[in-house]
Amino acid sequence: MRQTLVITALAGLFAAVLVGIGEYLLHFDELARFSISGYDFLLDTPVSQTTLGHFLGVFGATLYPIGCYHIYLMLKPAKRRLAFSVFIVGTFGFIVGAVWIGSRASVTALVQLEQTPQIIEAIELYGLRYETLLQVIRFTTLYVSVVIIWLSLSGRSHYPRWMALFNPIGLIILNFVVFMLAPAVGKHSMPIALNVAFFIFFALSLACALTTSINAQSGTNPPQ
Repeated sequence: MRQTLVITALAGLFAAVLVGIGEYLLHFDELARFSISGYDFLLDTPVSQTTLGHFLGVFGATLYPIGCYHIYLMLKPAKRRLAFSVFIVGTFGFIVGAVWIGSRASVTALVQLEQTPQIIEAIELYGLRYETLLQVIRFTTLYVSVVIIWLSLSGRSHYPRWMALFNPIGLIILNFVVFMLAPAVGKHSMPIALNVAFFIFFALSLACALTTSINAQSGTNPPQ
């Protein structure tokens, strides 16, 4: 079990790194135009860069469900069924997320073409078919975060209570705050906010898993 906790945490961490790099290549805009509605922030992204970002993002996203299993294992002692729902809902969200990120290179190519009525219609259809998926990802992340907060604060999971402060949705909101207060810094984290949030979360969760392993070997309980 101890080894499983560590390996699954590493998988989640690696997923956040790969998808984060991929999404950065797909979405970063020096002018930070992603804060404006529309796809202007994709106008200057090189095709070769979006192709690399596409493959990193899609293949990296396949590791996120393993990270969701890690969260389940960490929360399981507090309330098994509710913890398992995090695995199911989180995995569902990341599968949908893989479909969404797999579409971004294609919409970039559409945006950079001459904007004929047919291309404009295709972009509008893209918005209906794929931007809707982004709302699913946001909802599932919110659900996962609420359960993490609840079960961490219970004091019965493998997480210390302070881990509730580092829930993914809270870290995503923090990215928006950084962007508003320090745009020169925030413009780098804003387009990959979800992955930055999960990178921080899984890094801390890995530390908690290692602490759990050490305490289990020594026969002590971690401080809550």
